[in-house]
Amino acid sequence: MVDWDLAGRTARRLMSSGPETTRDEAAAVVRELHEAAAVAVAHVEALTGLHPAPGGRVPEVAVVDRPGWVDANTSGMAALINTLVDALTEQQGVRPGAIATAIGSRATGVQAGGLLAFLSSRVLGQYEIFGTGGRLLLVAPNIVATERKLGVDPSDFRLWVCLHEVTHQLQFTAVPWLHDYLEAEIGRFVEATDLTPEVLRQRLQDVLRSVIDAIRGRDGDGESEGLLALVRDPAQREVLDRVTAVMSLVEGHAEYVMDGVGPDVVPTVRTLRKRFAQRRKGRGPLDRVLRRLLGLEQKMKQYADGRTFVGGVIDRAGMEGFNRVWEGPENLPRIEELTAPELWVERVLGRPAITA
Repeated sequence: MVDWDLAGRTARRLMSSGPETTRDEAAAVVRELHEAAAVAVAHVEALTGLHPAPGGRVPEVAVVDRPGWVDANTSGMAALINTLVDALTEQQGVRPGAIATAIGSRATGVQAGGLLAFLSSRVLGQYEIFGTGGRLLLVAPNIVATERKLGVDPSDFRLWVCLHEVTHQLQFTAVPWLHDYLEAEIGRFVEATDLTPEVLRQRLQDVLRSVIDAIRGRDGDGESEGLLALVRDPAQREVLDRVTAVMSLVEGHAEYVMDGVGPDVVPTVRTLRKRFAQRRKGRGPLDRVLRRLLGLEQKMKQYADGRTFVGGVIDRAGMEGFNRVWEGPENLPRIEELTAPELWVERVLGRPAITA
């Protein structure tokens, strides 16, 4: 379905070069990021009250460059998407040849490479959930480029980024069932798939029209779903709502933690948040088009909703009450609860749904 080798080669050709550094400067950045990731662990555990499950594997921390990030993501995405295609073939009786004919593995490989090239200069870090058994990636050139552009203290910024990413690491090591839950939801998504080549082409045209609007500067209501608009089956939408709620939770939790440690840990934390928020607003035409295509603006709104949810629950029930969210899938927030945390408090904790 996707030529991932071609995607990787395309991304490497198209990606921009990183910031200029000497060999000694680059080595110092790598060393400091490893140290910051290690330091962040104790702060995140102290603030959240979460701890890795006994007997679990200690995740690897890898400081990578942009090609290294692309390599990690092509292998991880290949493992995930190949599994989806195999399941779709088995469950729906769709011939692999028909899928390849409708979409074209080389064409999608080039497209995937272009998107990876775009993202390779923007991602600061990520916790790999699938394909590696859990690994924390920190993209050194992007962290350096961002701290320079923002004009912030490098050591503070590096620790601040690590606090966010280590929170993700802790979420999946302290809550082992979370990985299995997401994997099961992907399986349910595949089971609900019934997309013919003709329908796929029509929906792609709808997405492209939205992208053309963005090119012409017509942003509409800013709620374009991009490629997610291809998914219209009610059962799949239900799965997407559940997955969106979970991802909003984990992102909102990480946002809460990276600010919640306070100036005792990161002295310039308030400056970092202010300037980072301003950076997110400053988008050029290319960013606008690609974000429309990927549906990233809507995702950013949902992640902001996740921050609202986490803060709202902690304000009402404290960290101990909030941590009930990790006890099982039934305690995860529903999509409508992200902007109404009092509803989650009432449903899960049995407390009156009063506003703060």
